[in-house]
Amino acid sequence: MNILSRYLLLAPALWCNAAHAQDYPSHSVRIIVPVVAGSSPDARARQIAPKLSEALGQPVVVENQPGANGAIGARVVARAAPDGYTLLCGNTGNALNDLLTNDTSARLNRELMPVTELTMGPLVMVVNPSVGANNLKEFLEIARARPGAINYGSGGSGSFTQLLGERIKKVAGINMTEVPYKSTGADMTDLLAGHIQVGFGGVAALGPLIKAGKLKALGLSGPHRLQMMPELPTLAEQGLDGTEASVWNAIFVPAGTPPAVVQTLYRAIAKALESPEVREAYLGTGSETGGSRPEVFSAYLNSEAAKWTQVIKEGNIKRE
Repeated sequence: MNILSRYLLLAPALWCNAAHAQDYPSHSVRIIVPVVAGSSPDARARQIAPKLSEALGQPVVVENQPGANGAIGARVVARAAPDGYTLLCGNTGNALNDLLTNDTSARLNRELMPVTELTMGPLVMVVNPSVGANNLKEFLEIARARPGAINYGSGGSGSFTQLLGERIKKVAGINMTEVPYKSTGADMTDLLAGHIQVGFGGVAALGPLIKAGKLKALGLSGPHRLQMMPELPTLAEQGLDGTEASVWNAIFVPAGTPPAVVQTLYRAIAKALESPEVREAYLGTGSETGGSRPEVFSAYLNSEAAKWTQVIKEGNIKRE
């Protein structure tokens, strides 16, 4: 088949895509959230939906499709028409699914392509006051003097908190014992009671406990300090290079969505993220607002996948 014949066959499809992109959006858009209503990722989607609706000029509906660590909702979007009307509000858990399972139906940067991140924020490393450490340096000294005696809580095998805990062990040269729980945050009762000594969590959840003196904050896993906790240094600042770990929420579309539609969505989301209401809501959780260009966030996902794949291999981590 010559070049002209190929063009004649492809021309109708190309014309339809261009026409569709020009008219987008002509009706309501839905955001699939792959976790339960009331959760942090769900809140992020519902906080931005009204402003995104204003920017797009069409209703934006949030729909929860929880299950299988976020895989069920991701599959719904990956199988949807690539027309910009079905979006995924994905999160760090979806990225971990790609690394820990053999599911090839809804992979980020493959079947699902990024538009931009909504939020990105660090975890805070905390210890029970009974440990006797007032800062990271003192904690590491205690941990090295008591190999295996310090327990840290994780959200279970393959959770982001487990990966961070194992990364810290490797970089710091300490031997902590993981105590897995059913989900992230489920270790809080035991952490407060002193049954385990170390935990990781979001600043919004742990901030009040830190201020009340019930937990000691050792450092942030992010790349820099937070505006809401400027006195707390990062782990990297304190010598633990390579422990940077951020949790995020981001918007994805099915692969094959026309670039013009992706750009329309990107501009609309970036505009929504600039609104004072959204920024205040996001910053109040200890997160920073996103807005990276699609290709920039795509490159970030690739670099994160390489980093955590190494941690998974070194720790022989498997999802149970």
